[in-house]
Amino acid sequence: MIVVLVGMMLMATVAVNAQQKGLKRVYNEEINPIEQIDQALVKAKASGKFVICQVGGNWCSWCLRFADFISKDADISKLIDDNFEYIHVNYNPRRSANAEKAQQAAALMARLNNCGRFGYPVFVVLDTDGKVIHIQDSGFLEEGQSYDKKKVMSFFKNWTPSAVKK
Repeated sequence: MIVVLVGMMLMATVAVNAQQKGLKRVYNEEINPIEQIDQALVKAKASGKFVICQVGGNWCSWCLRFADFISKDADISKLIDDNFEYIHVNYNPRRSANAEKAQQAAALMARLNNCGRFGYPVFVVLDTDGKVIHIQDSGFLEEGQSYDKKKVMSFFKNWTPSAVKK
């Protein structure tokens, strides 16, 4: 029984790695996520944009899949570039043995209104003052083993600065 269980776990690991193969790793695991958000807010405020934090990690195949999806679609890329400072905020839901990383992870979740409750990736929209104005569960944007362009475009359009300020 144990051999079967170990074999199934090994197959699951291989399947996840195969899904991620060829996808660009977009999360910087070395930077402080709070500082990353603060830097994006400075840029956003100067340009009148909002910040979107795509919270997840290189460990998450759906996170990498979304990053790949939006980078390959000119309409989505333009909508994002015109309205948002878009950042990939690294978070590992498994508590790190490193006390500093664990403290950063807790501070990040507190700052982003415990966005991890929706799973990963999760999208957090911040206004120019850094206030969380929306948390988007990525599951609603999925279609099959990818994402639905119409749903993704709708999400971004509904949270642009001009749409929110109407």
